[in-house]
Amino acid sequence: MIPCCHRRRCLLLLLLVAFFALVSHFWLGSYTNIGLTGVFQGEPASLQDDVDHQGRLKQTTIPSDAHTHGFTVFEELYLRDGTLYIMTDNPDSFPPLSHILSQPGRRAAGVSLTPTDNEMQVINPADAEAILGDRVLRLSGFTVLLYEPEQFMNHYYHWWGEIVLGLWRVYSKLGTGLNGTITPLPFPARFIAPFVEESGWRDPASINGPIMRVAFPTTAVENGHYWQDLIEIEATVVFSRVIVVNRESAHLHPFSGLWYKMIAGTMNVTVPEGFWEPIRHSVLNNLLGYIPKFDAVSSKPVVTYITRQRRTLIHSHHRALVRELRKLRVEGICEVLVVRMEEMTLKQQIELAARTTIMLGVHGNGLTHQLWMTPSTKSTVIEIFIPTGYTFDYELLARNLGHRHYGIWNDTALTYPKGTTHKGVNFPPGFHGNDIPVQAETVTRIIRERLQQPSLSN
Repeated sequence: MIPCCHRRRCLLLLLLVAFFALVSHFWLGSYTNIGLTGVFQGEPASLQDDVDHQGRLKQTTIPSDAHTHGFTVFEELYLRDGTLYIMTDNPDSFPPLSHILSQPGRRAAGVSLTPTDNEMQVINPADAEAILGDRVLRLSGFTVLLYEPEQFMNHYYHWWGEIVLGLWRVYSKLGTGLNGTITPLPFPARFIAPFVEESGWRDPASINGPIMRVAFPTTAVENGHYWQDLIEIEATVVFSRVIVVNRESAHLHPFSGLWYKMIAGTMNVTVPEGFWEPIRHSVLNNLLGYIPKFDAVSSKPVVTYITRQRRTLIHSHHRALVRELRKLRVEGICEVLVVRMEEMTLKQQIELAARTTIMLGVHGNGLTHQLWMTPSTKSTVIEIFIPTGYTFDYELLARNLGHRHYGIWNDTALTYPKGTTHKGVNFPPGFHGNDIPVQAETVTRIIRERLQQPSLSN
């Protein structure tokens, strides 16, 4: 018989061995030898997550053809030493690399940013071991890879109205059913901006950052330091699902010559109306605690006139417009608010936008707030230009979001139903000036028409 003290020692020894084995598993991660390559997993997962049924690393795909110039969704995209790799035995099934990304330089006239092997390569599975090495770190979830410099990032419109809106439209293709419905998709696990240092993606008005936190509360926003970390671990990283976003490539789309905007090509990606609603709802729920809803019985529609410090109306025309808008309020047609966004807190701005049915103002960044308006048959954006001036920034937002857009040239209203568009852009003298004319009655006539016709169609 084994003495009692010996039994206790044996039991204690077994417990210690089990404890250290458990600690080693969770502390060191799991490494699996699969012959040609191994798998070092960033998150606990089964081996089948990383290899196909033959024990080889999975090939790269574009799910649901979710691609347009400058916005491409990949599954199983590889990264090694700062270079992205598409691994496939069917390279012809992928778009040209110049339609996916570019060199990460600043856009300028006469500067070629055509991608090289340093940015992205297409490789055959047979060459994978020699190029990718013998370890893979998996980044699970959905990653947004902003493969461009900060040149246009640190601006509310460019970040939210082009980068995020554009990528979300293309990503929504994955949830689009044959009957036109959309299945909810996971929010991004991380944004990575490899060529941005510190807070280079934040805008001077401090809008981008706070809205990111309420739109995607658990999403990390990583910069160039994170990218360098991935290079220095000397292992291959595999993105389970990633969208590569690149402005230079986006402007190669033929529609860029029609609308001259980064998101022009995304307009050719068919998704259901309301694709933006998950993000809008997330922002409003997390920032306000509720989603403002218009009740036609107990409340009046809200018309919000955004005034600006720069690029403004002729002062007498501004005063006349305010007088005419107040007449609408007196008549009981709508509630009218004349605001300077820079004098309001961010929460107040977003709450007002969410309550607004018609938003109007001189062409400018404040009209980006239409992102948070409730889409309806009456929701409208009225954008005032100097006569003959035109650009598509806020018209394309309105088309994406389900609002009707009007451009105003003094006493002339311009609007383009689906399938039609203004021809070209124009920046005449005075486009950015402080003497922009507008006939107030032209604006209020549109407001009356939009609010008083019950069966109005966008």
